Amino acid sequence: MMNPAHKILYIDTADELDRFCDTLRAADWIALDTEFLREKTYYPKLCLLQLATAESVACIDPLALDDLAPLLEILFDEGITKVMHSGRQDMEIFYHIAGKLPSPVFDTQIAALMLGYPEQVGYASLVKEELGIELDKLHTRADWTLRPLTDDQLQYAADDVIYLVEIYQQLCEKLAALGRRDWLLEDFQRLTNADLYNNPPADAWQKVKGGNRLRGDSLSVMQALAGWREQLAQQKNRPKGWILRDDALIDISRHRPASLDALGKIRGLSEGLVRNSGNKIVERVREATGKKPISFPDKGKLAKLSPDQNALVDVMMALVRLSGEQNDLNPAVLATRKQLEKLVLGDQDAAVVQGWRRKFVGEQLLAFLGGDLKLSIRDGRLAVD
Repeated sequence: MMNPAHKILYIDTADELDRFCDTLRAADWIALDTEFLREKTYYPKLCLLQLATAESVACIDPLALDDLAPLLEILFDEGITKVMHSGRQDMEIFYHIAGKLPSPVFDTQIAALMLGYPEQVGYASLVKEELGIELDKLHTRADWTLRPLTDDQLQYAADDVIYLVEIYQQLCEKLAALGRRDWLLEDFQRLTNADLYNNPPADAWQKVKGGNRLRGDSLSVMQALAGWREQLAQQKNRPKGWILRDDALIDISRHRPASLDALGKIRGLSEGLVRNSGNKIVERVREATGKKPISFPDKGKLAKLSPDQNALVDVMMALVRLSGEQNDLNPAVLATRKQLEKLVLGDQDAAVVQGWRRKFVGEQLLAFLGGDLKLSIRDGRLAVD
């Protein structure tokens, strides 16, 4: 177990980075975290990298280093497991930097589900529950682009991997004792799917707030403008809201201005936007008007359940709660009512019958629906036959 008072290496030169990476090459796993900002950019700006093993901890300054290649070689080494907590945003950073993703990974937030923790349990909460340590939150909103970093900032950042080392080791022991560690592999592999981190402009319209209320030409225009805005935001590396806010985009789509003068009369648009991008906006409005809009993706709107089907779901919810109690799991992470409704309606792809959830309760639910499993009452408690 690492001593929390272990010396923190601050690495801001190529030679220091090479030496530290040499010490990591023989590691089976490393704890990893990042500090970043994205308030003024489209892509997250990497400001600090924290890495730790059971023997060492380092804060690596990417703002001072021209080349992170030695570190990326470690992160993309298939023989070294990268341990993170809620690692999706960290993974997005590496995907943006290198066009590929670290693998294999172990996410302690996902692993904690197997031990009865709720979904999306925070790092600080997990540290407190597992280690009895209250983490300092003083620098939660720090500007990590500013230099020099203070000793307190470095300690705050390093704590995110110092205790992650201990959390990882404890969770692994507990999961191994329960025979559950390998059940998480599918969930971890899902984090390395590049589709999670791509934002194709053609799909940007699906995330526009209020866009689902538009129809016809207004929807076609919104789809075209959302794609244009997303592409421009990526090119300029600026938040898309700085280019054109969602509410303004919706107003343009509804009014469909045919000229710069008409565009300028739409409330809430800045003179700078009209001056710099007005012609392009009007051109896209003209091109999209009259085109058939893209259909909204089928999100699986459920058919209305019959009274008998609703009763089945009620019983299945009881079965889920029973499984949670028997396996020391939060029932909410096993299945939601909506997932059970999908299952009753014949959806065999429902999350509750996939991956590790299938092992815990999914197979029982399928057996129940097939008439091969029955529930009874014994000593005042629900029991499975």
